[in-house]
Amino acid sequence: MADDKKLVSQITSMEDDFAQWYTDIVKKAELADYSSMRGCIVVRPYAYAIWENIQHIFDGMIKETGHENVAMPIFIPESLLQKEKDHVEGFAPEVAWVTHGGNEKLEERLCVRPTSETLFCEHYAHIVHSWRDLPKKYNQWCSVVRWEKTTRPFLRTREFWWQEGHTIHETEAEARKETLDILDMYEKLCREYLCMPVVKGQKTDKEKFAGAEETYTIEAMMHDGKALQSGTSHYFGDGFARAFGIQFADRNNKLSYVHQTSWGISTRLIGGIIMTHGDDSGLVLPPAIAPIQVVIVPVAMHKEGVLDKAREVADRLKKAGIRVKLDDSDQSPGWKYAEYEMKGVPLRLEIGPRDIEKNSCVLVRRDDRSKTFASLDELETAIPALLRQFADAIYQKAKDNLEKNTVTATTLEEMKAAIADRSRFVKAMWCGDPACEEAIKDQTGMPSRCMPFEQEHISDVCPVCGRPAKKMVVFGIAY
Repeated sequence: MADDKKLVSQITSMEDDFAQWYTDIVKKAELADYSSMRGCIVVRPYAYAIWENIQHIFDGMIKETGHENVAMPIFIPESLLQKEKDHVEGFAPEVAWVTHGGNEKLEERLCVRPTSETLFCEHYAHIVHSWRDLPKKYNQWCSVVRWEKTTRPFLRTREFWWQEGHTIHETEAEARKETLDILDMYEKLCREYLCMPVVKGQKTDKEKFAGAEETYTIEAMMHDGKALQSGTSHYFGDGFARAFGIQFADRNNKLSYVHQTSWGISTRLIGGIIMTHGDDSGLVLPPAIAPIQVVIVPVAMHKEGVLDKAREVADRLKKAGIRVKLDDSDQSPGWKYAEYEMKGVPLRLEIGPRDIEKNSCVLVRRDDRSKTFASLDELETAIPALLRQFADAIYQKAKDNLEKNTVTATTLEEMKAAIADRSRFVKAMWCGDPACEEAIKDQTGMPSRCMPFEQEHISDVCPVCGRPAKKMVVFGIAY
């Protein structure tokens, strides 16, 4: 057991150094490794399995609503990128350029895609002719490159993996509905499957996506009170359509421009899961996306019948649709307990000779380490019930953290005081002037996160200029 304690103690306490705690978990839970390419990571199998589960869930959600997956090129000619002025200016500092092919200098630089709006626009202009061709509801799963200066595994890397949806519609109303429908899907993904509560709202003009008319976001709070932008959905209007000539013959046989959206979530959700649910023993994974939902640890497995019974239980659980691993390695049970706590496996099933005699086993929850003694005959119902309880409990814990660390303020001094001892979400009124938004950021260090859909009336005036307030805004320090 001394070795077991040593294994867990290698994780820095989150209260001592949250950033180091995060890095320790990424490395020790074998989620990622650093590569020789600065700012890029190797996504290891365990983390990629988490991402695959997120992919599977969200891919099913969008396919149910008529979206189709496509694959676009990784390179964008500079001339194509330049067609939408605001868009290219917004991404210019982060673009990586290819200047040579083999030993030859290219006649035109190629951008390694930071996002694919321009590629989709070019394609849509080729294939859309009539209102009967609409809508086009496309999505792709891919990696993109943004030349970040400061990087951290999953949260901000130069290459990352995501889905990016790009849709075009006959009318403004359809496109606006699509934008908000997707945001609702993102909120549902986080709430029901990742057990992460979020604040849902609209970005200010200063914080919106380059080239968008409106950007909507879901903002999650991490354990340390900082925000993580966890998904965004953008309404483009017909701006891109005009730049790229995406026209169609409408129902009156007149040429019209399409109305467009784009939206995305990425592997930064893995970082969000770590920082929302993890503790000083490692990961705590929501059951819906955990690569292993139940780990079976045989106790005294050298004794006759123990391993056979453990294998029988594993086979039954697999047939019941539960992701299960039987660890029959020669490591001690104590080592295995610490190992799978580190990896955040929601339930541990312990079974030994005495349990077999009683036709039972011990089920241990990862979040609170509570134990349940269950009949082997009832595992197919007992385990799903415990997994649901586990998901509900970690969601409620995250929600409590969000509510506890969200405060209101009516003046700049109150806003500063609110985050004097730790990061928090601060709700404050705003007059709508970008200069006041910038002043709040400069004086408190908090940019705006969003204008929540659920508005509250905190005061009548802006805390900066004293003019009449128009919106309640959530401010916070973000990853």
